[in-house]
Amino acid sequence: MNSAKVQADRPTEWLSPAQLADELQIPLATIYIWRSRHKGPRGHKIGTHVRYSRADVAAWLETLADPKDAA
Repeated sequence: MNSAKVQADRPTEWLSPAQLADELQIPLATIYIWRSRHKGPRGHKIGTHVRYSRADVAAWLETLADPKDAA
């Protein structure tokens, strides 16, 4: 089955800044600093709230992978 089709059928999972910080095991302040400096995963403003899609976080983390660890 086409992976794009599978992804389109799946609802987007959204993370709050606190959930993202918890998942990455970093201080919440770091998430806010990244956002103010336009670093880190892409955030989405939904009303007055910032949310991060799990897919955007995964894609961003992939860009940080150490090429030496690639097998």
